[in-house]
Amino acid sequence: MADNGPLYLGFDLSTQQLKASLTIESSLAAIVVQSDLTVVSDAKVDFDGDFGAKYGIKKGVQVNEAEGEVFAPVAMWLEALDLALQRLQEKKTPLSRIRGISGSCQQHGSVYWSREAESLLGGLKSDKPLVDQLTRAFSHPFAPNWQDHSTQAECDQYEAKMGTAERLAEVTGSSAHHRFTGTQIMRLRRKLPDMYAATSRISLVSSFLASLFLGTVAPMDISDVCGMNLWDIPGNDWSEPLIELTAGPDGVSELRNKLGEVRRDGGGSMGNISSYFTSKYGFSPDCGIAPFTGDNPATILALPLRPLDAIVSLGTSTTFLMVTPVYRPDPSYHFFNHPTTPHQYMFMLCYKNGGLAREKVRDVLPKPSGSDPWANFNAAALSTPALSITPPSDSAKLGLYFYLPEIVPNIKAGTWRYTCNPADGTALTEASDPWPVETDPRTIIESQALSMRLRSQKLVDSPGSGLPAQPRRVYLVGGGSLNPAITQIIGDVLGGSEGVYKLDVGGNACALGGAYKAVWAFERADGETFDELIGKRWKEEGAIQKVGEGYKKGVFEEYGNVLGAFEQMEGKILEGNRNT
Repeated sequence: MADNGPLYLGFDLSTQQLKASLTIESSLAAIVVQSDLTVVSDAKVDFDGDFGAKYGIKKGVQVNEAEGEVFAPVAMWLEALDLALQRLQEKKTPLSRIRGISGSCQQHGSVYWSREAESLLGGLKSDKPLVDQLTRAFSHPFAPNWQDHSTQAECDQYEAKMGTAERLAEVTGSSAHHRFTGTQIMRLRRKLPDMYAATSRISLVSSFLASLFLGTVAPMDISDVCGMNLWDIPGNDWSEPLIELTAGPDGVSELRNKLGEVRRDGGGSMGNISSYFTSKYGFSPDCGIAPFTGDNPATILALPLRPLDAIVSLGTSTTFLMVTPVYRPDPSYHFFNHPTTPHQYMFMLCYKNGGLAREKVRDVLPKPSGSDPWANFNAAALSTPALSITPPSDSAKLGLYFYLPEIVPNIKAGTWRYTCNPADGTALTEASDPWPVETDPRTIIESQALSMRLRSQKLVDSPGSGLPAQPRRVYLVGGGSLNPAITQIIGDVLGGSEGVYKLDVGGNACALGGAYKAVWAFERADGETFDELIGKRWKEEGAIQKVGEGYKKGVFEEYGNVLGAFEQMEGKILEGNRNT
C-alpha cells in the first residue's frame, strides 16, 4: 500500500454493531486506484459483546414489550464510536491520510438533541471520551429502533390525514409503518411532552453520527429522510399536512426548526472534521464530512447495479432493493430518493421477520451434532421439493412465519400454514393441523422470497431471449448470503436470468457503500455521477461469487402459478387481524 495517498472512511452503525471500512487511493499506482476500490483496514464494535452487560441490551436494543417499544441507548453509540476509532489506531491505520468520511446508519431511528447540544458538540475536548462530554446533549437518552411497533394509533392517523394509504404512499413513498420516524415523533411528543419541548433538533441516526464528526448538528440526507413518512418526495419538501398532524396546528414552525433543512446533494462536503478527532486520533484538519445515509441506500451503493438487477439483504431483517428511474409508489412497498443521483429512486421492501424468523424455525429442529447450527435446517430445506409438493395430496404448501408484527403486509405476530392447488393456486385452504417441522425451513424461505416476487413483479421486465419477467441478476448480502439453502431457494423463486451472486465485502456492505460515497463526494468531477465514477473503478472480480443458477425453467413458473394464492392468503390473514 502506498504511504501517501488519501483514504476514505465509511461507517455503518447498524442494529447490532458499528463497523468501519476504509478504501485506499494510492498516488504510487494512481491508475490502479482509479479502477480498484481496495479495502485496507476495518474495525468492529459488537454492541452485545462490548456493551451488553453495561447497557442491558440484547441484539443491540432494549425492549418494553408492554408498549411495543424497541430502542437503543444513545450513550452506547458514543462509546462505540470512540472504541471503533481506537481499534483502527491499534491496527496502525494512518488516520491522518483520511480525506473524507461518510457512512450509513440504521434507518428510521431518531435522536433528540437538547438545547445544549450545539455548544457541547462544538466544545469537545480530546482528553475525555465522547460519552462523558455529551450526556447533557440529548433531551432523550434513547433512540427508537426500526423494530419498534408502538405507533399503530399514529399510523392510523397518518393514513386518515391523507385520506388513504395509497395517497400517503404517493406523497411520501410509503404507507404508514410503525418504524417510520414521523409517527415516532408524534407519539413521543404526546407521551413525553416535556422532553419534546426541551428538544432543539431531531436527527436520524445517520445525521446524528455525521453530527459527531462535524461538531455541529448535521442536516438529514435526501434519501434517509424518505424513511420518515414526512417528506413529500414529488414536492421535494416537508409535507405540510403531515408536519401539522405530527406537531399539532400550533407547532408546525417549531417542528420544522427541529427537523432542519435537508441536504439534497448526497455528495460534497458539509464541513471539516471536529478538532476532537484531529487531536485525539490524528485526523487531518482538512478531512471533510460528506452526508451520511441510511443502511439500505448504502447497500445499493456498495454494488453498481444495472437495470433489472436486484439486491437482497439477508440480515436481522430482510430487504429487497432495486434502482429505478420510475416513481411508482404503492402501499405495499417503499420508494426513496436515490442517495446520490437526482431523479433516480430506490425501490425497497423491508421485512422485520428476516433472519430472526429463520433462526426461530431453525431452533425448533433437533440441534445438529456438529459445529454448524444451520446443518439440520439446510438439510431439511434442500431435501424438501418446491412448495413441498409430495404425494399423495400433491398440494402446494404456503406459510407465513411472523415472530414480530410484520411490516409487509401489516400483520400481527403469528404463524399460518395453507395449502392450494399448485397448478393455478385455487382451493386455498388453511391447514387444519401443523405439518412436520422439517417442512418449515423450505417454506419460510419460499414465503419470504414469494413476498418479494409478488411486490416487485410490476417493476421488472423480460430480460430478453423469450424469458419471463424477472431480475437480470440477484445479488445477496448479509449473513444469510453464506447459507447455501437460502441462496438456492431464493434463486428458485426470484429467478435471475444471469444467476444469483453473493456480494463479498467482508460482511460490511453498508460500510463499504459509505466509503464509496465518500470517494465520490470528494473526487467527483463537475456533473460526474456516482455510477460514472464508481463504475469506472469497481471490479467485479473478487467482489462477487456466483452461488446459484437463478432462473430454472419450469421451477420459476411453478412458483408463479401460486403467486395469486400467496397474495390471497395474506389478504385472508390481514382481514382476520382486522376482525380480532
